[in-house]
Amino acid sequence: MKSTFFKPKNRPEDLNDGIKTSTLKKEGIDEAIINKIVAAINSGFYPNIHSLLIYKNEKLVFENYFSGKDEVWGQDLGVISHNEPDLHDVRSISKSVVSACVGIAINNGLIKDISQPIYLFFEEYQNLFEGLKKEITIKHLLTMSAGFEWDESTSYESTENSKIQMNLSPDPIAFVLARPMVMAPGKIWEYNGGATQLLAAIIQKVSGKKINEFANEFIFKPLGIHTYNWICFVGTTDPAAASGLRLRSRDILKFAILYLKEGKWKGVQVIPKTWIVESLTPQIEYPEGSYGYKFWMWDNEVKKQIFPVIAAVGNGDQRIYLDPKNDLIVVCTAGNYNNSSIRNNSNQILKKIYSAFPFN
Repeated sequence: MKSTFFKPKNRPEDLNDGIKTSTLKKEGIDEAIINKIVAAINSGFYPNIHSLLIYKNEKLVFENYFSGKDEVWGQDLGVISHNEPDLHDVRSISKSVVSACVGIAINNGLIKDISQPIYLFFEEYQNLFEGLKKEITIKHLLTMSAGFEWDESTSYESTENSKIQMNLSPDPIAFVLARPMVMAPGKIWEYNGGATQLLAAIIQKVSGKKINEFANEFIFKPLGIHTYNWICFVGTTDPAAASGLRLRSRDILKFAILYLKEGKWKGVQVIPKTWIVESLTPQIEYPEGSYGYKFWMWDNEVKKQIFPVIAAVGNGDQRIYLDPKNDLIVVCTAGNYNNSSIRNNSNQILKKIYSAFPFN
């Protein structure tokens, strides 16, 4: 569908929220190309994009919002005129936030290190730990290499999807831990939202705080994020760790800035620098690239030049794109849930953005 037309502002508004602003022109970015991107979004060429933010040279240089169909964790909202104050599903970008919480918990002495076997944290489920399951470590959960039988390749609208089965289970933790093992831990990458739910459970066990409470205390409050929502499993007060977080686009950017600036926000170390480095370092291969601690890595080719991409990825084309070398962050939200077949997606927008930069 076509978006309601919004003309991009010359400069993002300075909201005194810790994000410095500038203009495309001042940062050497071709305004004409960015305006063409906006026109292509408004025409539907890039379908159902809801927000696009570009952060370059430590400044927000572009921010625009669009109208389009949206939902909240599967509940249809119809067409929404999106704007800066609005919360948006980040879906599996939630996983990257959980990963950050694990790094903070280790730094605070709540978890010894990522080599700890997870059975140590689940006394009430010891009957489910047999054979290879006792070898699963926190690192295996972070890198989606635990070895469980798990299938998220089918539609999230289908009850054949393992994550949907977990969401509908009366005990999501028991559901994940009861899955058969099909591979020794650490051998094969297999996308698994249940692994993130286990990480959130570990955070709660060592801190006494649910993942939303822990993230609020140690990430959101330090970043000045006051408005957010973390959706819970139906009929419970347990946050859906793998996909339930809702944030404003500017607050998504704040979280991304931590990873560009070695974990610091306004001079304060929010996430340990070592955790940032490890999270953005390839830990295991997946079919199209590498995977860190809930971050994806692949190469984009633009005009015969290779640009390494680091990304936090969420269903529906929710994206954080990081390029530390070029001091660049691109944030995108969209409403293309459960549709991975869209060719003109946010990664194509990213490639077009790169063509606006004066790189040699």
